[in-house]
Amino acid sequence: MNRQYPRLVLRDSSFRSNARETISRCAACGIQVCGVIKGVNGLPEVARRFRECGVTQLGTSRLEQVERCRQAGIPGPYLLIRIPGPTELPELVRLCEMSLQSERKTLDLLEQECARQEKPHAVIIMADLGDLREGFWDQDELVQTALEVEREMPHLELAGVGTNLGCYGTVQATPEKMNQLVAAAERVEAAIGRKLDIISGGASSIHMVLDGTMPPRINHLRVGEGILFGRIWGCDMDFMHKHIFTLRAEVIESKVKPSYPVGELSVDAFGRTRTYVDRGRRRRALLAMGRVDYGECEDLIPREPGVKILGASSDHTIVDVQNTAHPVRVGDILEFDLCYATMVYLTSSRSVSVTFKTERG
Repeated sequence: MNRQYPRLVLRDSSFRSNARETISRCAACGIQVCGVIKGVNGLPEVARRFRECGVTQLGTSRLEQVERCRQAGIPGPYLLIRIPGPTELPELVRLCEMSLQSERKTLDLLEQECARQEKPHAVIIMADLGDLREGFWDQDELVQTALEVEREMPHLELAGVGTNLGCYGTVQATPEKMNQLVAAAERVEAAIGRKLDIISGGASSIHMVLDGTMPPRINHLRVGEGILFGRIWGCDMDFMHKHIFTLRAEVIESKVKPSYPVGELSVDAFGRTRTYVDRGRRRRALLAMGRVDYGECEDLIPREPGVKILGASSDHTIVDVQNTAHPVRVGDILEFDLCYATMVYLTSSRSVSVTFKTERG
């Protein structure tokens, strides 16, 4: 089916510029970049552009995205950035060269699976530095596990140590946290008797590359959002393009109606109670997309002045267009900027078409 709207448009040269700027600035600090494609549902077109711009690996949290990219002919290496479950290990070994790990039991099973498939696999052992998601909390246990991988698991390569910050516990990446990671890595190095190839700081620490506060031994970052949006929380990179993605939606109704529902109120389509403000009769437009496409309507950012998000159901978005400079009519296209969450939903929806715009000039 050749669906035109809703449509997600990616500005090709702006994306490439952001990727190259990030990779160049990291390289100047001795840091390699893993291009994370999970935020765009592993779109092969985005993965291909990441590789062309020079990322060291492609990273994602879903093995089906790796499968999709490999089927599209996009070479690895691929890094699984979500700790795998035991049932996923056969596909992990088949599809990825490297993964993040935080459980001894899983590592034992991974070694067995690598032996069965006669394939090597590199691992980054994760340290939990306070964000309380994945990783070893006990540093002694981390060191002991790393030593056992090094000495007792011949099919596994101990590539390095890493951490994640900010994604769950909202703990900020700081030089102090990165120095804790370096200290953990150096304890591992002392135990195994060699230098690790990778000390991976994650994406939320990229601001330290820009302000010169990154500890020198951090040599690997997993970056997606910063390149896709030209910013991450608390780090607005002024040299990066900000409007790489545009969501375009078609107007399917435009009418003047009351602004307060008429009748006894209950809950919406998702079982939530809602509040409304009576602003009298106003022109509102319906758009042919809904929460199943993008998640929360409050995360949409209208490009056109005067457009205000009122709410959404599964398949409709309602916007106030009373104060737009030009009348909004059926068939018009409204544009929106996005945040990370809306991007994840949009690129996962089969009802949203994705196109790549070649910019000139």
